[in-house]
Amino acid sequence: MWSRESLEAMGERWTGRVQRARDAIRPFRRRIVMFLAVVGPGLIVSNVHNDAGGIYTYAQSGAKYGNSVLWSLIPMTIALYVSLEMCSRMGAFTGKGLSDLVREEFGFRVTFFLMAAILLVNLGNVMSEFTGVFWASENMGVSRFISVPIAAVAVWILVVQGTAKWVERIFLTFCVVYFSYVISAFLAKPDWLISLLHLFPPHLMQYVPTMKQFVQVPKFDAQYAVILAALVGTTIAPWQHFYLQAAVVEKRVGPRQYPTTRNDVIVGSISCMVIVFFIIVCTAATLYVQGIHDIPDAQTAAIALRPLAGKLASLLFSIGLLNASLFAASILPLSTSYVVCEALGFESGIDRKFGEAKIFYTLYTSLIFLGAFLVLALGKFANTILLWSQVLNGFLLPPVLIFVLILVNRRDLMGEQVNSKGFNWVAWISTIAMIGLTLVVAYTSIHDLFVHPASGIR
Repeated sequence: MWSRESLEAMGERWTGRVQRARDAIRPFRRRIVMFLAVVGPGLIVSNVHNDAGGIYTYAQSGAKYGNSVLWSLIPMTIALYVSLEMCSRMGAFTGKGLSDLVREEFGFRVTFFLMAAILLVNLGNVMSEFTGVFWASENMGVSRFISVPIAAVAVWILVVQGTAKWVERIFLTFCVVYFSYVISAFLAKPDWLISLLHLFPPHLMQYVPTMKQFVQVPKFDAQYAVILAALVGTTIAPWQHFYLQAAVVEKRVGPRQYPTTRNDVIVGSISCMVIVFFIIVCTAATLYVQGIHDIPDAQTAAIALRPLAGKLASLLFSIGLLNASLFAASILPLSTSYVVCEALGFESGIDRKFGEAKIFYTLYTSLIFLGAFLVLALGKFANTILLWSQVLNGFLLPPVLIFVLILVNRRDLMGEQVNSKGFNWVAWISTIAMIGLTLVVAYTSIHDLFVHPASGIR
């Protein structure tokens, strides 16, 4: 039996432990509170491009080359962080969006043509997201003619009727749902040690005697290079840079809060690649092992998982695809509206009412419903739509990255916050590599569209 004295003594011990724990975390409490206050833009923008096109590309790369593409995730994480960090830094230290700075520094004519290109490219991207919606819903037994209109209305209401803080919380919830891919990967029962080993370049690991027998070394030919280029092209998109900088400005992040925003970008970049890792591992452990090396779309990947990893894995893959498509279908039109309105001097922002920002909301509404309508009308060309969106992203990314690098190194604009020499080396090498790879994707995609119209990434 417990006596009163023993209970009091136990209570005192636990009180002491709680107090010691509080004392231990007190130095970090302010940092944690600050991080939670500004977290969002970096995490959201890094993960949102794990969309329908991205998931299809990741699934195809895992099915075709197994674990042998995993090594590319580490340099991709660095490249994603470097490009997004520069935009978040410019937003925090100038208080202006990227399209604002482009207009001020390069003139209205350059800005107008850039905005027109972004509008066209992002309409294609919105169409590819609604393509992902009907792929996922039809795998779950729901017709596209029901799911796509419902999805369009839902994402429209989300932004038009919500505040910036509420919308950001919903977007962060979307990020959490990506972990359905983690569960799918575990249900696929891969050899985790072999998968982790392939985070190192297999073409080098084959020369380590103790590792050679465990490493899968693909032929480094044109098709392998295209898959690597497609992985980069679907992970790093031009519109991400505009959205992130606009979001940093709208949250009123200044120089004092910037270190926390930079941590947000780091967390977002790493979490994005973790999700990509699990998608590739899932398809490598199922489709690749069973000899299914070519999948026409992400819906087929989800269906193919059923006999190999179970109905639950297939369902979770479809849920992840639907979540990714809805997430991107919400943000892409929003990003486009921010970019165009900033550049042309119109009022913009989720916290403004419809009457205060008519152009902003009209553009957002038009992109959503036009994109949804075109997907329903042109559904049989789903793969072509997705492929063209990748092509257009590939063409637009190089000038955007060059604009970012020129602006962030302007001392009259950024003061002491220009890139250091070391960071500039990393940034330019990453940018040149991304430009080269995305041009490879663009060229190959155009070749496939005209030479093999029914093909995807091969």
